[in-house]
Amino acid sequence: MNQELTSNNLQERRYDLDWLRLIAIIILLFFHTGMWFNHWGWHVKNSELTYSFQYWMIWSHFFRMPLLLFISGAGTYMALGSRTAGQFRTDRFKRLFIPLLFGMFVVVPPQIYYERINQFASYFDFYKTVFVFKPYPEGSFSWHHLWFILYLFIFSLIALPFLKFLRSPNSEKFKSKVFLLLASPAGILLVPSIFILITQILLRPYFPEETHDLVHDWAFFTFYFIFFVMGAISYSIPKLWSAIGTNRRYLLSAMIVLLIPFYICYFHFRGLLVLPFPLETIETTFDVVSIFVSWFTVITIISYGQYYLNIPHPWLAKINEGLYPFYILHQSVIIAIGYYVCQWDWSIAGKYWMICFLTLASCVSFYLLIIRPFNITRFLFGLKKK
Repeated sequence: MNQELTSNNLQERRYDLDWLRLIAIIILLFFHTGMWFNHWGWHVKNSELTYSFQYWMIWSHFFRMPLLLFISGAGTYMALGSRTAGQFRTDRFKRLFIPLLFGMFVVVPPQIYYERINQFASYFDFYKTVFVFKPYPEGSFSWHHLWFILYLFIFSLIALPFLKFLRSPNSEKFKSKVFLLLASPAGILLVPSIFILITQILLRPYFPEETHDLVHDWAFFTFYFIFFVMGAISYSIPKLWSAIGTNRRYLLSAMIVLLIPFYICYFHFRGLLVLPFPLETIETTFDVVSIFVSWFTVITIISYGQYYLNIPHPWLAKINEGLYPFYILHQSVIIAIGYYVCQWDWSIAGKYWMICFLTLASCVSFYLLIIRPFNITRFLFGLKKK
């Protein structure tokens, strides 16, 4: 859509957010399939590994979930609408907490089973260990990739007073100040990213990444919460949303420039470059740059999405409804299918694309045949009643 966004047409359905949500989920499919074959730690691995996947996965690692949280922040602001606080909490409980609970007992356990398949005579033999309620990795009780749903549920409840404020006339002065602060390319790039950096400087010494705990890691929690809130703020101010799209070329240029030191540091870690600095200095530089890369990439994708992807399509609403069940299912299906595909005498590329294709086909089929037609499964996967 090659026309400037205005405050009026911003109030219409945001098809670009639907398209970007679809793109973000596809990235997750490619990313989690790639985890079978790279050298990073994961639940299960192929016998043959490669470093080639890591060169694109290292970048996507820093923007894939922040992008989903930003979109979710905007979507949550829209979902609030004219609902009362009680109605909103009830809706979030049904659409987020119920699928989380269902997923922890039904969807996630197969991931742990395939990780430990040699320790059990059957899946039933393994499944009994889930009800010991001993947290993973020592036990078999976990939310694994469903941490995103847990965080989104908590974020929605914590941010509710602020979201109500954004929808009230009392927020106009606040929105005007935010617009003046963020409307320029430098403002939208640097103010949020520097704020994120400050929170990480304050929190990461107490919650280092190597001791990641999704329950107690306030650095991780705060990092994603800022993306969620910025999604809501950006969407709630039509002039700011339009400015983000207008400045897209500046945002893209800044993102590309920032990727240079990002990959220079990463190539050093891989031994492809040798930098004349202490390793600690390079690691610190990479950590700082990666925070800016996260924000710069997300806001650049948003800017180009709103400018070129705000286009309706007859199938978009149907596809968009299925994305949430697809997210819930995809990692378990990748691991279950991958366990068998990775035993074939195929190349890494052949296995990779076969797992992607079979996962896509399986999740779509399960959605169309089992989830979409029946209200009970729609309820368990967080969809509205048919």
